[in-house]
Amino acid sequence: MKNMSKTKEKKGGGLFGVLQRVGRSFMLPIALLPIAGLLLGIGSSFTNPAMISAYGLEKLLGEGTILRFILTIMSETGNIIFGNLPIIFAMGVALGMAENEKATATLSAAIAFFVMHQTISTLLRLTGGLEGEDVLEGTIASVVGIRSLEMGVFGGIIVGLGVAWLHNRFYKIRLPSVLSFFGGVRFVPIISTLAYIVVGAIMFFLWPLIQKAIFSLGDFVLESGYAGTFIYGVIERALIPFGLHHVFYLPFWQTGLGGSAVIDGVLVSGAQNIFFAELASPSTEVFSVSATRFMSGKFPLMIFGLPGAALAMYSAAKPEKRKIAGGLLLSAALTSMLTGITEPSEFTFLFVAPLLYVIHCIFAGAAYMLMHLFDVGVGMTFSGGFIDLTLFGILQGNGKTNWIWVVIVGLAYFAVYYLLFLFLIKKRNYMTPGREEESETKLYTRADYNEKKSAAVAGEIPVDVASAAAGEAGGAVSDGSFNGAVSDGMPDEEDSLPAMIVRGLGGKENIRNLDSCATRLRVTVVDPAKVNDGLLRSTGASGVIRRGDGVQIIYGPRVTVIKSEVEEYLN
Repeated sequence: MKNMSKTKEKKGGGLFGVLQRVGRSFMLPIALLPIAGLLLGIGSSFTNPAMISAYGLEKLLGEGTILRFILTIMSETGNIIFGNLPIIFAMGVALGMAENEKATATLSAAIAFFVMHQTISTLLRLTGGLEGEDVLEGTIASVVGIRSLEMGVFGGIIVGLGVAWLHNRFYKIRLPSVLSFFGGVRFVPIISTLAYIVVGAIMFFLWPLIQKAIFSLGDFVLESGYAGTFIYGVIERALIPFGLHHVFYLPFWQTGLGGSAVIDGVLVSGAQNIFFAELASPSTEVFSVSATRFMSGKFPLMIFGLPGAALAMYSAAKPEKRKIAGGLLLSAALTSMLTGITEPSEFTFLFVAPLLYVIHCIFAGAAYMLMHLFDVGVGMTFSGGFIDLTLFGILQGNGKTNWIWVVIVGLAYFAVYYLLFLFLIKKRNYMTPGREEESETKLYTRADYNEKKSAAVAGEIPVDVASAAAGEAGGAVSDGSFNGAVSDGMPDEEDSLPAMIVRGLGGKENIRNLDSCATRLRVTVVDPAKVNDGLLRSTGASGVIRRGDGVQIIYGPRVTVIKSEVEEYLN
């Protein structure tokens, strides 16, 4: 029975590790979307004839002006990124999922992507499919210049995951002496090419059926109306603590699950793709709410709701601790409003009172539903912050987006979050920042929540390892919203931040895979028992999440720099 239990735990951890790596690999191409959306949003907005005419900007932005040239280039540059997301995802997923020799995996994914679509295109031509497009119900499109089946981002993910599997299996292969030149990493693009000829042939027959199934499922979600939108919003927020929300929402944003529309004669699938195609089209009069329903609900939450919760925690803090708590909560609130990074606030709910997080998830579903109900057509690139609201709502005009309802509902959300959270914090005496008896004032994490439960079982009071480490070293510990590391100002290599992180993960030999998403260092380890949560927290992490052999260390926006430093130390 003991062995069976261990086997099940290992399998569960393995699945979590795979899913977090998939979600992390999605973040690589997703990271392009903010700059692409910024270019497309500004360029399309200020080259739109209706907007130029409405604001009397013909002399400044009319045909032939320098600004018009610059804005047109910006618009087209952003558009080309959105138009080629499938191959970008193929390369990004392969890069994120490859265990080693990532450059080879990325190149192999690009080759496999071309091979798969060229195989499909050739079969379409030989069977007359290119002439009989109606038989395939409009699923043929130009993919990186190849007339092929429109597989969208799914096609890129199929390539990325498959090539990563081939790469991890064969990149160290040894061939007979006569063929040894083609062994190792050189074998990966070769096997990928051969494999994706076969995959392309299979997709030629299989994808039209999959496409019909996806469209049917998308239609079901769309036809489920406000209830479906509510459930979508609840699930999207509920997955935040596990770091798996990217895996959930991305198919709605980038595939037929989020609906399909014909824009300027082109079939476009995926909620975000539809929105940006409409944004780039001069004929768009009103943005499709059926697409933006999967995005617009974030705006009331991030710009208004969570700041209201932060103000409630500040108001509930003890007078002598309000100054310290105010700094922490203000930084968390501003981060949420501007960048959409909500983890410092949300993980605090999870730690001190799971009930608050449950309420937060329900409010999230309601926000999505209300934006759908009031026909709000505001899209986004990455998060529902003020920048995206300005570009894709305010600048587009209320007539096209109904963005004013974001503010109306948002103000109500601010008041409800403030009043309800303040009431519950005081009524149930939740230890939110500034209400602690003896411990330091901080924003908490899911790791703290698990530590507290373990200590309760053992009958012990958990010790704040981060504070102890800081006190001994004479340094400072992160406040949970922005992160710093313990340092004496002149660290040697073994006392440096990367060295401490590696030691906290059990040493170099215990690290199987290392990568990052927007805010978290994501690691797959060999032996989870060797991971030291306290040491990791002392490096300035605002939280450590563990599930099987998957470890997520939350550092905030500077995590990419930390990842690079750790990789340099490992190498």
